[in-house]
Order: sequence, then structure tokens, then C-alpha cells
Amino acid sequence: MATSPDLSHEPTSADGPDALASAPGDGVAPGLAQGAPTFSPLYQQIKMLILRSLQAGEWKPGDTIPSEFDLAARFRVSQGTVRKAIDELATDNLLVRRQGKGTFVATHAEQHIQYRFLRLLPDTGDLDSQGPAERRIIECRRLRASAEVARQLALRSGDPILQVKRVLAFSGTPAILEDLWLPGGPFKGLTVETLSDDKGPMYALFETQFGVRMVRAVEKIKAVSADADAARLLDVPEGHPLLSVERLAYTYNDTPMELRRGLYRTDSRHYRNELS
Repeated sequence: MATSPDLSHEPTSADGPDALASAPGDGVAPGLAQGAPTFSPLYQQIKMLILRSLQAGEWKPGDTIPSEFDLAARFRVSQGTVRKAIDELATDNLLVRRQGKGTFVATHAEQHIQYRFLRLLPDTGDLDSQGPAERRIIECRRLRASAEVARQLALRSGDPILQVKRVLAFSGTPAILEDLWLPGGPFKGLTVETLSDDKGPMYALFETQFGVRMVRAVEKIKAVSADADAARLLDVPEGHPLLSVERLAYTYNDTPMELRRGLYRTDSRHYRNELS
């Protein structure tokens, strides 16, 4: 198993603020020359440095990042190395290349990013006919984390969290019932009114108002039957088959930021996943 390189080396003033290589091209980084582990390719180190800048907020969602030429000069590596790092970040949906315009920080406000996380699609396959989800916020309350929620969100039992309950509908028909648990600190100030007034994707709201960007998620999916509460809110008979989707979403540095449990109606829609 590969070991990540030690990127804690602080270059000298002669190296420049973000220098990695000791000379133009893909040479050995100063920290590596001094005996640090050398198992990670140089482009992976550049990828980590770009990730650090994203995490620190140097470039916000929707911003253009510097050109490959400028980043190559900044890190003192070849443009090919920078290009390979950016390619991986684009594959990870953290950056977006636009022909003739440059490379941008991905944002959940973009439609194709929205559907990266909202996977319930009409059986017709026509996304345009589905339209945006209509949201009804049932509650948003502060409480203390149970042992299970605390474990999943890397908190301590009893730490402050927010619980959000909402229903998503399409063309007036309820389709998804969701419960969300969020750490209290990063989402201080989140209220029912904030959620109800915002008309964009929830993850875009998290980006713009709370500086939290969800970059990946792990899901568990299984079949369940609707209990009385779910049946009432989703307008189905009690015992109706539903798809249960539990998601743990992470921000940068693999920090868990959201536990979400959704119940999906699939009588006229399906859950779509692309494997690559």
C-alpha cells in the first residue's frame, strides 16, 4: 500500500512560496531530497497542494483557478505534472474544465453537479421533464448527538448537532423523505427560514452561506416498507415498498459533515448510479 509523502516541508525564501521542485521540470522536491518518503508521484503532491488551497478557501466554488502555466511556475514543476493533477481533480468532480475559458472550482449550483448527489430520476429518463425538486422543510432543530450519530460524524456523544427533516416532491407528488444530521459548529445559524427561503440545491447553500463543500459521499441502499409517518408524508399506503438510502457526506480532508437518511418512492422513478 502506497504511503503518502510528507508535505510538511517549508521551502526557504529562495524556493518561493509554494516551490516543490528544486529546478524547472519534474525534479525531486526539496523535502524529498532531504530524506522524506518518495513513494508518491510528484503530480500527486501537486494535487495535494491544490487541495490544500481549495480547503483553505483560496479559490471559492465557481472561481477560476490559475492557469496550468501559472501553477507550474508557482510549484516549479512542468505543466504536464500540473495537468495530470488537475485531470484527477476534475475526475473527482472538484474542478471543472471549460474549453477556451479555463478551469473552475466545481460548485453544487451547477446542474450536472446537483445530479451527482440527487440520483432519483424519472423512468422516462428525461431530466427536463422532472424539473427542480419542490421542497418542504418539516423541521430544523438543535439537539445533542446520540452515540450513533456522533460516531458517524466524528463527534463526541452529546455534542451539538442540527437535525433537518424535509420532503422533496416533483410536479406536486412527494418522492423523497429525508432526515439530515449536521455538526452544530459549522452550521451555526441554519434555520427553517434559511432552508425554506433558499431555492437552490442544499449543498450549494452549504457552500455559499457556511463555507462547507461536500466533495464525496458513501451510501448504503436497501429496500424497506413505509411506516405510518413515512406513508403519511410520502402519500403512500402504510407498508408501501420504499428505497432506503443512508449517506455520509464528507468535505475536504475526509471530514464527515452530513449524515442523511432518505426514503425514496420508486413507483415512477429509479435510483441511477454510474460505475466507472
